Order: sequence, then structure tokens, then C-alpha cells
Amino acid sequence: MGRTYKMKGQKRKKKEEKYDKGEEFEQLDEKENSPSPKKVKTEDSESEKVEEMEPVLDEMPGIPIIPVDTGGKKPGVIFVLEKASLEIAKVGKTYQLLSSDEHANYLVKNKRNPADYRPDIAFQAIQTILDSRVNKSGRLKALYVRTQQGLLLEIKPHARMPRTYKRFSGLMVQLLQKLHITAAGKGEKLLRVIKNPVTQYLPINSRKIGFSHSSEKLVDMYNYVGAINNDLDLVFVVGAMSHGKIEVDYVEDYISISEYPMSAAYCISIITTSVERKWKIL
Repeated sequence: MGRTYKMKGQKRKKKEEKYDKGEEFEQLDEKENSPSPKKVKTEDSESEKVEEMEPVLDEMPGIPIIPVDTGGKKPGVIFVLEKASLEIAKVGKTYQLLSSDEHANYLVKNKRNPADYRPDIAFQAIQTILDSRVNKSGRLKALYVRTQQGLLLEIKPHARMPRTYKRFSGLMVQLLQKLHITAAGKGEKLLRVIKNPVTQYLPINSRKIGFSHSSEKLVDMYNYVGAINNDLDLVFVVGAMSHGKIEVDYVEDYISISEYPMSAAYCISIITTSVERKWKIL
């Protein structure tokens, strides 16, 4: 019996040590500011943490770049990403951005094709656009994303998007639930769900160009952009899906810029590089 009680005591001691390790990160700040060796975990302290974190969830800081020329003196670029796979669903107890990598079993169970759920394509395309010199020079006037479900999203050019897919996924869940994401400390909506159609937000004096590998019009992108009137805004419509093609009636010219199929992100990098050369953006 003595050995049995000893073993129970040892188990209890291990549990206490495990509990203390789990509390380690919560006690760091307390140890730095106070000589007290322990921090009592209470419901009040937990609620304070939640209250401190909640305001951050739907806020994003802006990045310090040159403001977009809103006076209309210089032509600018507008990107429209079509058929983006950005759909959320309740998986288990939480809402998540559906992805073929993480939710293949859920998608098959609900009789959906996992190959159609590639939000990483939109993530990479958005990053490529916002990281371009076209954007940093203030010539990116707008970025719109239309999902496969028909929702239209607006992303401000100066929004600081998450650099990792995991954080991007969480942000999209919040956006599609709350319908907007505001800047920290400001009332500006950096991301928001807006009303269709996208054509009501496009400038009248613009050239609307769509991209499709299946197009019979194969062009050199630099020469094509260079021949466009310098007074026109350029609207580029790119598909953000894994397969298929975009078919929208507001596009004036469908072109192909390579003999080979390309990812949306690489296609966008060719577009932005061509525009940067045209406008001599270094």
C-alpha cells in the first residue's frame, strides 16, 4: 500500500509540474515586474486577456507608402482577381477557410471537389500585387477580388496584408464574417465586402484587359502595354483559380502572354514588370 500511495504522489507531482510548464509563458511578464514567484490564474485575468486581444482581431496597420494619386493626373492600374476560392465553413466548432490541403475529407464528405479549393492562389496573387513597384509608387488605384460564390472584396492598396498563409486564412474568415476589416486606431476600412458589379468601380477612361492561356491572341506583354495610350487607366483581370478560364463581359480584350500555362502570381509579376518599364518606375 505504501508503494501505491508513493506512485500516486509521483503522478500528482508530475501533473503539477506539467501545469506549471503550461503557465510558464503567462508568468514571464509577472516575473520581470514583480518578485512574486507565482501568478494566480483567475477568471478575471483571463477575461482581461480576451478583452485586450479582441480589438486586434479586426484591425490591420497600414504600410507607409506613397499615397495613390486621386487627382487623376497620372494613369493608374486596377487589378481584378476573378473566381478566387475564398469560402468559409464551420468545420468542427470553428469557422475556417476551406482548403484542399487541410479540409480534403470535409470536402469529399460534402460532395465537393477538393481541387476547386485553392485559397493559396489568391493569397500569392494579392501579395505579388501589393509588393510590386506599381503599388509602392502609388500607381495601384484599386484591387478587387471576386470569389467563386460571387462576393466582391475590395482591398486598399496601402493595406498591410499578413505575410503567412495561416494568418491570411484567419483574416479572410474574419472579413467574410464581419464584412470589413478596419485599420488600427482609425476608422478606415482596409478590407471590405462591397456590392456587385465590379464595373461600377472601374474608371470610364480605362482599358480592360483579360488574361487566358486559351486565348488565340498571343502577345509580348511589354510591347502590348507600350502601345496603349498613356492617358488610359489599365484594368487587368486575372483568374485566381486552379483550372478553367475567366469569362466576364466587361473585358475588352482577352490575351495570352505565354505559350505555357502560368500561375496567377507569375502572370501578375509579368504584368507589373511591363507596366513599370512603360512608366519608368524603378
